[in-house]
Amino acid sequence: MKNIPDLFGSMVFNEEVMRRRLPQEVFESLSRTIEEGKEIDPAIADTVANAMKEWAIEKGATHYTHWFQPLNDITAEKHEAFIDPVPGGKVVMEFSGKELIKGEPDASSFPSGGLRATFEARGYTAWDPASYAFVKDGTLYIPTAFCSYTGEALDTKTPLLRSLDALSREGVRLMRLLGDKEVKRITTTIGIEQEYFLVDKELYDSRKDLIFAGCTLFGAPAPKGQELEDHYFGPIATRVGEFMAELDTELWKLGIPAKTKHNETAPAQHELAPIYTTANRSIDQNLLIMSYMKRIAERHGLVCLLHEKPYAGVNGSGKHNNWSIGTDTGKNLLKPGKTPAENKLFLLMLAAVLRAVDDYQDLLRLSVAHAGNDRRLGGLEAPPAVISVFTGEDLEEVIDAIINEKTYQGCAASKMNFGIPSVPVFTKDTTDRNRTSPFAFTGNKFEFRMVGSSQNVSFPNVVLNTAVADVFADFSDRLEKAEDFDATLKAIIKETFAAHRRIVFNGNGYAADWEKEAKRRGLSNLKNSVEAYRTFTAEKNIALFERQGVMSRTEILSRQEILFEHYAKIVHIEAGTMIEMASRDILPAVFSYEKDLARNIESIKNVLDDGDTMPEEEILRSLTTETGKAYRALEELKAATDAALAEKDVCEQAAAFAEKVLPLMSKLRASVDKMETMTASYAWPLATYGDLLFRL
Repeated sequence: MKNIPDLFGSMVFNEEVMRRRLPQEVFESLSRTIEEGKEIDPAIADTVANAMKEWAIEKGATHYTHWFQPLNDITAEKHEAFIDPVPGGKVVMEFSGKELIKGEPDASSFPSGGLRATFEARGYTAWDPASYAFVKDGTLYIPTAFCSYTGEALDTKTPLLRSLDALSREGVRLMRLLGDKEVKRITTTIGIEQEYFLVDKELYDSRKDLIFAGCTLFGAPAPKGQELEDHYFGPIATRVGEFMAELDTELWKLGIPAKTKHNETAPAQHELAPIYTTANRSIDQNLLIMSYMKRIAERHGLVCLLHEKPYAGVNGSGKHNNWSIGTDTGKNLLKPGKTPAENKLFLLMLAAVLRAVDDYQDLLRLSVAHAGNDRRLGGLEAPPAVISVFTGEDLEEVIDAIINEKTYQGCAASKMNFGIPSVPVFTKDTTDRNRTSPFAFTGNKFEFRMVGSSQNVSFPNVVLNTAVADVFADFSDRLEKAEDFDATLKAIIKETFAAHRRIVFNGNGYAADWEKEAKRRGLSNLKNSVEAYRTFTAEKNIALFERQGVMSRTEILSRQEILFEHYAKIVHIEAGTMIEMASRDILPAVFSYEKDLARNIESIKNVLDDGDTMPEEEILRSLTTETGKAYRALEELKAATDAALAEKDVCEQAAAFAEKVLPLMSKLRASVDKMETMTASYAWPLATYGDLLFRL
């Protein structure tokens, strides 16, 4: 039996460890940097580095690494040993403040969107004290930001940290105007629910599409899918349970508060949800969660699939980003209280978020745009591409009452009574849950449900933080000039609700009428990633990021190019995988089966030559018709892929893959999936959906 309190955070250089191992004045200085965003005192670096090294060595570490997040959807690390040679052929274990604060990885080999060429290789990593260092696999991991020699951000963390500073700066300014003089820092906290699939390793290894693309590119539906709704919250299979138990243990060691685990809606789909923490740490922890899911799955003969849509026809996987704003004094600024209609602070916060989401719908959609997520959004419990905010009926009535200057009548809290004397009666929540909403208020936070399961959630939070900070700044500008403060505050709330009422939608996001209604309201509907990427460089978006000091025009242009390139590469890999599978595996196998059928027909006719059409002949005729369709679709796909690759402009190349290649991939898949249903099991070369989804 594990002693979980002793186990938890045992491999993390956290506040408790720092308090014990650092001199008091050094600990207090570092705490101010972490808690208040103050500039770090360089004089303490050597002391912190030495304490960190000694602690890490006690935990079995021999190396350290600056752990960073380049613009390629994964993390990066270069390991350096603590050893330092001394006279006599010996070594000592050393780690200096300079080595803690600064690293120098190659900046030209990571995506840079043209910011770095091969001959411009120098880049820097810089220690992020606000995210705790930890020991993993005999190495001290130091979370860091990453930039080029010329100072441009080349990672996801740097803009995140800038956006958190912007939100704090403008939030504190606003809170001071509202009379709260105690607040020194505004923080965002997030809880990231991670969905994933597990598949048997042996079956995974038999599928090139899973190996190269992370999802199945072919596959007829299994006789059973999720229609019986028997997997969601169902009993956890022994093999899966053992994987989950080890995952929990390893995450707890790293101080990651893995709280909830359960079966998700689709067969072989599961979810892990941690307790929320500060946005910066939560994102670092989520990257570790994904990494550990993959490595621990292999120990159990499994593979973890983090693709947004590994299987057609069943639920895809998302990563719900639960986002809230709070103060360093412990106040949740999105908590309505018992009388939200009278809570001016909450109403101002709600108005700020609605305006931020409405004004920057395109950026929010862009922040979750990804080739894999395009397959997921719009059905099977994933939100549609149209951005809207679910507030619940009570808050919607509050908003309308303020807009129309009417008294909010409200409704008394109702009770949930099951009608069974022995079952307790309890108070119902004030609002239902809406799984079709992209951005839903859930009591004291907003749940951004559009994020894809494989994505780093930094950019969605960068957009939220920056947009809300900008609204805070505008509110503060008006209040600072107000002659009648209370009247101006009331006017800001009313005018903001009125101007952005269109973004509130509490209905069914899947309904056909909603898309028409959204268009009538003037809401954007960016249906695929390429459409979304184009909006990045809109002048209003560049102005937002520059105004708040989060990203420069150059950094935005480079990121847009990276997004287009990444999209094109993903679809190219998928198309190439389909071409290889169809050409070398599927069609040859089906041709061989057709040959078997023809031989059988000939043998039977030699015995029973009665002139009747045989079932085998009908099957063969239908199958050869379908193989002909598949072959022609394959040739079209090859030509379209070559044409897309010939495009020199990255935007045009991504568009060609989206508009020309993807439809032909669907066309080829339709024929191949039909062929699967007509080919004998012994002859079909791929593990089927029935195998992949139900053999765990």
